[in-house]
Amino acid sequence: MLNRKIIDLFRVPPGKKIKLKDYDPGWAQSADLAELGKDTVKQRAKEVLEKNLAELAIEQDNLYANNSYSVLMILQAMDAAGKDGTIKHVMSGVNPQGCHVVSFKKPSTEELDHNFLWRCMKVLPERGKIGIFNRSYYEEVLVVKVHPELLAYQQLPPGKRGRPFWKKRYQDINAFERHLVRNGTIILKFFLNVSKDEQKRRFLERLDLPEKNWKFSATDLAERAFWDDYQQAYQDALRATSTPWAPWYVIPADRKWVTRAVVADILTSNIRKLDLGRPTLGADQIKALAEARKALEAE
Repeated sequence: MLNRKIIDLFRVPPGKKIKLKDYDPGWAQSADLAELGKDTVKQRAKEVLEKNLAELAIEQDNLYANNSYSVLMILQAMDAAGKDGTIKHVMSGVNPQGCHVVSFKKPSTEELDHNFLWRCMKVLPERGKIGIFNRSYYEEVLVVKVHPELLAYQQLPPGKRGRPFWKKRYQDINAFERHLVRNGTIILKFFLNVSKDEQKRRFLERLDLPEKNWKFSATDLAERAFWDDYQQAYQDALRATSTPWAPWYVIPADRKWVTRAVVADILTSNIRKLDLGRPTLGADQIKALAEARKALEAE
């Protein structure tokens, strides 16, 4: 498992102004890691991932069996940061019955006729399950903030769309997440922090390799032109919505082996904190089991 001091490097302190440039997207987030060297850190990351995958399978079974809590994992990132790969590798050992992934694309007409949280509300994870949002309601304070002309399609009542408007959206998100947590949902929010240079390299790889051509979208390239605007929008959102009950983690994404190890560790450790174990049966349930045994043995 990762040292808690390392995890604290990624967690966004509630209410504090942050600069994404202060978060290293590579593999050496501290002097100790840099001193160990890349090869050693990579090997340890591999070991951390393998151990967490084994433990996550156990913890997820306990989560499913207890049917009291749910887990909501939110992934946000710039294009090509590795959201899909992170989901694939981190959740590789989890029972599909206890997990579901939702990828949010352009809102439909029906979704635009509801409040901005509605389309995510209706696919929240059930008790006992892990739900993964590949993008989420945070798009409404990220892409929509970078492209405010999109608000014209949201059928909103008349009003100004300045700073107070976005502040209220942050407040709505915080209140929504607090409600979920109070009702048994563990919320973990990950911003996969890829550098502009690494995004360029991955875009070029998608163009160069025929088997990856399908991943490239001209829209992704067009959005790259708004890089600085997105960085500011993310900084604003992370500062306003990283709370004690639903923290944000800025996860290094230039090296996929770092991303996967850190996300797996944070996810597994937070489920482990619930200390669930197998459900304890009551006296009536134990009696019913004994009667079932007698009936089966009497056949």
